Amino acid sequence: MRRVFFAATVLVLTSLAPFAAVADGNLHKVNHIIIVMQENHSFDNYFGALAYAPGSPYHNGNGTCSASDHLCVDGLTCSADPSGNVSCSNSNLDDNGLTVKAFHELSRCVVPDLDHSWVSTHKEGNFLNPNSTLSSFLSDGFVRVNDLTEQLDNGVESPTDDQTIGFYNQIDIPFYYELAQKFAVSDRHFASVLGPTFPNRSYLMAATSFGHLTTSDTFPPGQGYKPITGTIFDLLNRFGVSWADYFEDAPQAGSFLSTSDSHFLPLSAFLAQAAGVGTLPSVSLVDPDFGLEGTAAEDDEHPPVDIQRGEAHISQVINAVRNGPYWKDSIIFITHDEHGGFYDHAKSPKAPQGGALNPDGINPGQCEDLSNPPASEQPGGGAECSYNFVSTTDTSVADAEQLCPALASDPTRPYPAQCANFNQLGIRIPFIAVSPFSKQHYVSHAVGDHTSMLALIERRFLTINGVRYYLTKRDEYANPLVDMFDFTHSPSLNTPVGQALPPINDCTPPRP
Repeated sequence: MRRVFFAATVLVLTSLAPFAAVADGNLHKVNHIIIVMQENHSFDNYFGALAYAPGSPYHNGNGTCSASDHLCVDGLTCSADPSGNVSCSNSNLDDNGLTVKAFHELSRCVVPDLDHSWVSTHKEGNFLNPNSTLSSFLSDGFVRVNDLTEQLDNGVESPTDDQTIGFYNQIDIPFYYELAQKFAVSDRHFASVLGPTFPNRSYLMAATSFGHLTTSDTFPPGQGYKPITGTIFDLLNRFGVSWADYFEDAPQAGSFLSTSDSHFLPLSAFLAQAAGVGTLPSVSLVDPDFGLEGTAAEDDEHPPVDIQRGEAHISQVINAVRNGPYWKDSIIFITHDEHGGFYDHAKSPKAPQGGALNPDGINPGQCEDLSNPPASEQPGGGAECSYNFVSTTDTSVADAEQLCPALASDPTRPYPAQCANFNQLGIRIPFIAVSPFSKQHYVSHAVGDHTSMLALIERRFLTINGVRYYLTKRDEYANPLVDMFDFTHSPSLNTPVGQALPPINDCTPPRP
């Protein structure tokens, strides 16, 4: 009966707003929301040292920031010399029994890719009890997980070999530090899932991963995945809100739509439209080059690609808007899909979704969708749940059973209460709001995730006659991020933005 109800109300609506934040000024001054989502870095990895940068307007909270102190950053706990060199006390136990402390990572290219799977991310949060991350998040397993799965060292290493606990600073990513110090950032923005890319990007587009746990499920069947509760694109299309997904090698929305969809446009079209040639849509996704055709043009910051390539990509996007006619009424969000296996000390909080175990009644590894109803609406009946086009071993069912062995006896059984569900946010990630409306050098401490951007889009463009439309309990209850903005005074309207060029000495290794 539950599935029939959801199928009949794919686009859910409400006149009640569960999040009590009130915007400073009129949100309807915003006419363009632009989302740029890069790959695989945690907040501590990029901005753990933000408060220690020379001339930084911020101070470090050493684990605690007052809710009213918006110059405080909950970064790494460190001491700094006058040149900005820092020594930090955040640490993890190594596989040889010694302690590894957070250190300044000297390489912009991390090799190999770090572990950020569903199972391993839970172990990074609580190494011995990965199903207990919600009640006991320790951030104690990052080094040991990657020693076991990715950066094997056999217990013999130097203090800077465990790149999971390395961090960058203003020398490594100067453009990001410039944006973070001029505009508004959040030190409480988390990925949506304790896991990898596809489930997290699915939350950005559908406010659920509808049971999926692995990036191996990225490539969809037929004309794309069909979540029972729909996607943000369904809502935008229903109410005639203009949108586009601008891409370099592949549009991320291709997981849910035909690759021939007219809303998929090349990055060059965005740059031209932002400059005033044509019309910029109300909602834009601007994707990096994901490296599907090789690393030569890849700029998504996914290891082992040089992260300064990503800065150059972001700089191009921001400057196109900043120097064009749409700057005055735009918001650009810059974030990452998930932590990519990099350490972060912040505890991943309970997901704001009204106390539910998951956003839509679908448990981990029990995928449900509208690919082949009614069979696909049953637990585990959804497309590519127990198989996918990429791997014979890495499937959502297999991942669910590995973390939750009690599920293995019957993957369609009632989901075991003792096992991790979709009621916890992922690892903390970088998040910057670049806009004329952004409060200057402001740190938000309000908990958010990918669906927070959906919540803002819904409040601005999908509230019809006082009724706000949404997809699942996740975007229904998500923080809409309005504390980062002043829509009355546009305090950052005249804030200049510099430029970032591709790295002079690109460290990206050739793909084997």
